Amino acid sequence: MDNTKVVGLVVGALLVALSVLMLVPILAELVANSGDWQAFLGSAVVTGFVGGALMFANQTEDRDLGHRATFLVTVLSWLAVGAFSALPFAFSRVGMSYTDAFFEAMSGFTTTGATVMIGLDMTPPGLLLWRSLLQWVGGIGIIVTAVAILPFLRVGGMQLFRTESTDRSDKVLPRPGQIAVAIGEVYLLLTLLCALAYMLAGMGAFDALNHAMTTVATAGYSTHDASFGYFDNAMAEWIAVIFMISGAVPLVLYIHTARGSGETLWGDPQVRGFITLIAAVTIVMALWLAARGDYSFFTALRYTAFNVTSIVTTTGFASTDYTAWGSFAIMAFLFLMFLGGCTGSTSGGMKMFRLQVLAMLLRTQIRQTLYPHVAQTLRYGNRTVSRDIVFSVALFVFVYLASMVVVALALAAFGLDFITALSSAITSIANVGPGLGPVVGPAGNFASLPDGAKWIMAFAMLLGRLELLTVLVMFSKDYWRE
Repeated sequence: MDNTKVVGLVVGALLVALSVLMLVPILAELVANSGDWQAFLGSAVVTGFVGGALMFANQTEDRDLGHRATFLVTVLSWLAVGAFSALPFAFSRVGMSYTDAFFEAMSGFTTTGATVMIGLDMTPPGLLLWRSLLQWVGGIGIIVTAVAILPFLRVGGMQLFRTESTDRSDKVLPRPGQIAVAIGEVYLLLTLLCALAYMLAGMGAFDALNHAMTTVATAGYSTHDASFGYFDNAMAEWIAVIFMISGAVPLVLYIHTARGSGETLWGDPQVRGFITLIAAVTIVMALWLAARGDYSFFTALRYTAFNVTSIVTTTGFASTDYTAWGSFAIMAFLFLMFLGGCTGSTSGGMKMFRLQVLAMLLRTQIRQTLYPHVAQTLRYGNRTVSRDIVFSVALFVFVYLASMVVVALALAAFGLDFITALSSAITSIANVGPGLGPVVGPAGNFASLPDGAKWIMAFAMLLGRLELLTVLVMFSKDYWRE
């Protein structure tokens, strides 16, 4: 195989960085005089020691990652960070088992937002801040992965965006490192603006900071069991809608727009399709709720805009129990859970560009049937879509749906009812957060699930976050063959 020492070096460096991050919640614990700071200090020591040992044992001059080693370092990095991020949960006085701690950490780092924690309103502030930090770091982590790694690995049609990440002649900035820094600056600016807006809407500073991190990361962890319903604040909900959408569009487009080069935000077909979809579904569902007499139109618009945006962007906040709106709403939200935001954003799901490529393929196939002697060319924005990309997208969608079926069957084997098993499988792979039904819906959580089901869901979260094939290729005999 390619150079594996550099894999250990990278994983070790990430763990050392994670150990430093674990020191941040200690400040929150000391300020609040909560007394749970030892959990973070102990976790930081263990994580830093293991990370440092890996770095020391894998020193090498050859630091070039080959194609196969890139798969390995991507999967191992996300697994290692998830495993060690669980330590503060396991060591804290909340008293979580390692299974629950790993589930919570993996859900956080993959920006899924599904939780097993009950009593968030009484949880130590350091642990609440740690959950938000995990999601915020995971959000920027998946952007870097999507921009720099997945196009190179040709996963799920991502090679369509390869010129934006690997071709030096067509980059926003000269080097990949500069692109990462620029994206990080945009990400930080959006987070600060979101936190300020929340405070202006009446949130306390701690709540505003935590919710800003999990909003821009389209991740969904809250500091309260009732999620956004705790605040019952219309202004805060509309602010959340704006910043959930902001986090679910390609962050590199902000740089393009600011510099006046390349595609602008509205010029990108993903962004147009994504925002049009949210607006259309929101208006239709609001009209339906108003016609039923559940709410006035503007109240219905507020609730549907927030919750539809939350699900489509895979954020997972909830302002009310939308499963109480009836079977039409439940079915609508079930389908919305599949979709996701745009490529190059913090959002999970199938991604808008894949849906658009499939729609283009259908339209082209119909034209080819009508005009068999006319050559049909697929174009996505200003890019030509090759057969290789169409095949990759179609394969991804097939594996995406098949994986949900397999995970749902596995969860059902642990005794979960149909809607709980199906929605848990979808919400895990799509990295949405809440499921549907009384157990795992927006008014419940995943605490009551068997341990085996939680491990399956944690694996499914990683599978979905890394675009399926990045993980599944590791189970191929050909991958490990010299």
